[in-house]
Amino acid sequence: MMYPLRQVNDTPDAQHSSMSDRFISTNYHTDCYHCRQLADQHIHVMPNRADVTCENCNATRVFVPLLEDVDEAGMFANPGRWPVWSLAVPATCRNCGVDGLHDLTVSCRNITVRCRNCRFTHVYRFNLEYMAEDTSGGKTAGVVSGHATCP
Repeated sequence: MMYPLRQVNDTPDAQHSSMSDRFISTNYHTDCYHCRQLADQHIHVMPNRADVTCENCNATRVFVPLLEDVDEAGMFANPGRWPVWSLAVPATCRNCGVDGLHDLTVSCRNITVRCRNCRFTHVYRFNLEYMAEDTSGGKTAGVVSGHATCP
């Protein structure tokens, strides 16, 4: 059962000031889905979107919010058939306000962030991928696509 995206109080205060522009920002060193090279994958998860960008080729996958809710029994954790990245990252929860570990799962089609304190879960779905501008040549390295290129 999927729940609609619910509004969360975004009123800035001292306890939540770190939430103003980034919820989670971390790196994961693995092979890139696009260039197949070992490189840091920059993961940025914000309330309104999530991005994964390869440090080597700048291929970027953009994910948009699908739902936010308290995940009582792990029912939102559906990574699919492709390998996933399972990380534990520090963040301030938008629901309970606790600054603690969150379980971050990145799969081909979804990104899930779950607070270990209150189980509040953000689920993002894959939206599009693109190649950033090549700074050495000044041209784009690829085209915008709405289709996932999972391994």
